[in-house]
Amino acid sequence: MIQKAPPFRKLRGYAFDPSLSQKIDTAFINLLTYKIPWEENLKEGPIGEYVEVIDYDPTTQTWYIPVDLNNNYILAQDGLFPSESNPQYHQQMCYAVAMTTIMNFEKALGRPIMWSPHQIFQNKNNQTSSDPEYVKTLRIYPHAIRDANAFYSPQKKALLFGYFSTKSNNTNDLLPNALVFTCLSHDIIAHETTHAILDGIHSKYSEDTNPDVLAFHEAIADIVALFQHFTFPEVLTHQIAKTRGDLSTQNLLGELAQQFGSAVGNYGALRDAIGVTDKDTKIWHAKVPNGLEYQNEKEPHNRGAILVSAVFDTFLTIYRNRTADLLRIATGGSGILPEGYLHPDLVNRLAKEASKSAQHVLNMCIRALDYCPPVDITFGDYLRGIITADIDLEEEDSCEYRLAFIDSFRKRGIYPEGIKSLSEDSLKYSAPVAQNIGSSVSVLSDFLRKFSNEMAFTFDRKIIFDITKKYIKGDIQGNNENDFFALHSRIAGKFSTREFEKLTGLVFSETYKEFGVNPSPSYGTAFPSFYIRSLKLASRVGPKGNKTNQIIITLSQNAHFVVVKEDSGKVHFQPRGSSLNEEPENHPLTLMGGVTLIFDLDKMSLKYCISKPILDQDSLPAGMKINEKRILALYNYLTGYKANSSAFAAYFVPEQGTTLLEPFSMLHRL
Repeated sequence: MIQKAPPFRKLRGYAFDPSLSQKIDTAFINLLTYKIPWEENLKEGPIGEYVEVIDYDPTTQTWYIPVDLNNNYILAQDGLFPSESNPQYHQQMCYAVAMTTIMNFEKALGRPIMWSPHQIFQNKNNQTSSDPEYVKTLRIYPHAIRDANAFYSPQKKALLFGYFSTKSNNTNDLLPNALVFTCLSHDIIAHETTHAILDGIHSKYSEDTNPDVLAFHEAIADIVALFQHFTFPEVLTHQIAKTRGDLSTQNLLGELAQQFGSAVGNYGALRDAIGVTDKDTKIWHAKVPNGLEYQNEKEPHNRGAILVSAVFDTFLTIYRNRTADLLRIATGGSGILPEGYLHPDLVNRLAKEASKSAQHVLNMCIRALDYCPPVDITFGDYLRGIITADIDLEEEDSCEYRLAFIDSFRKRGIYPEGIKSLSEDSLKYSAPVAQNIGSSVSVLSDFLRKFSNEMAFTFDRKIIFDITKKYIKGDIQGNNENDFFALHSRIAGKFSTREFEKLTGLVFSETYKEFGVNPSPSYGTAFPSFYIRSLKLASRVGPKGNKTNQIIITLSQNAHFVVVKEDSGKVHFQPRGSSLNEEPENHPLTLMGGVTLIFDLDKMSLKYCISKPILDQDSLPAGMKINEKRILALYNYLTGYKANSSAFAAYFVPEQGTTLLEPFSMLHRL
């Protein structure tokens, strides 16, 4: 009889971090078994299809023996037993949590995860261009640094985890001067893995162009780490029973990195989505939004916490709505639970509803990433992405999930720009107006059809990368004039129209130099430079079986200016390249524009155009003007909060318009 490979590889690990295993009331829920998709060719390390664990400690110049998860003894006991002192277990923990995070993203996005490629710069006809190079595995270094830090490195395409000695504190949670390994925290591993995944989806989200961009990166990473807690049954039922079903009170499910927080001198977790502990009284109390948080808070972690709080508050609203009938049944209609322990059956039913609600919220948060502009993201853009993506997959909001999101954002003063109300209809992105699409877009139908046919049933990530690269830039000209050619060439050759400029807000006509856009490396001075950030096929299935089949294209473009100050103090902007560059007081400024085009494959139509425009779209097609609102907002941001903050001025301001080499290292340290 032929033996089939098992569907999952079971690996034991911490639900949170080692500190909870040292407490009598949480030890039994902190050890769980992760179920990872079985990788037939998993090598020692572990080294698999998505991640590669490399365990070298540069502080001690030590190579640790890589774990072999195919060893019969290790397989027989569901992986190594959790241990703070065993480097091989550290490797196993990193692999298990990283793969769990990847699984959640692939389920929600409807496609395999791809890491951000290396960019190889080449000279073509004396012009500089870049060619993406496939990155198969994300490297994970469990003992990379001797520091209270962990971060994702866009340059190395790697996660670097630190370890450090605890600080003295009065919490008695940790042994003084004990070593704390960030690679043993589920929350930190999931957080850093999410940074890497998000960089693969939107690489420009690491460029700090408004107060929300870096905060958004931090928030999404926290949201994923938090909501993965709800996939751990033992933890969930324990916390439901302990809080008597009220998850708005202090609980482990809303906390991040307990051990790390205590080790660096905090009282309790590093961050808490629903509450805060008073530093003096050490008493926890729930956060109550006052509507001013979003306007006043600028530091990326604290600002990101506002978004995390909004999402967690959304979950709590949905959870209460889904369990209201259970509480009425359990209390004879009063809804007031009697004193004492909850009945185990009620705990299990509440836990089931909490798990469903959390998974749905997490899926909504991840799916929305495809419905956001590729540059200069704001929290308001993200809310619109959440609403649009959910309506696209589930038109009827019978459980009022979308209303819960809108209300939670409203309570914190998060309002998208350019809408008249907070209704679903206003927040949902509209389909492009027919007369603004222009006949040029319709010629993409053959391209989309051929691309989707070649990508169908292709699950090998390297093949997906190669096909995508070929369709974006490669020479795939057919034998007759009706055959398609590469997307970059097609846009350059067919879309130089005012209608397409109005649709996207990007510059494609011969006047591009007037807007600070450089000439194209591929087409010389005849055409403006632009970049195709992604070309993706996504097939999603909703909770009720609804399906969407889409192709998502993202474009970006840079407009380079110098800022000219008048004696009166007013500023105006001139395209870079003139004699104004020679004036030292005229500072360079790069405005990034971008657009997400979402095509419905079933109807072969352009469904959404989500733009961060360089041009003032209201001035088109009659005339062309720069988007003064966006460029002035960028200027005010760079010369306002960031310039007045020594840390951010030192690490981010000088790099405007470029990608900071290690933004997350500095961000996490700050």
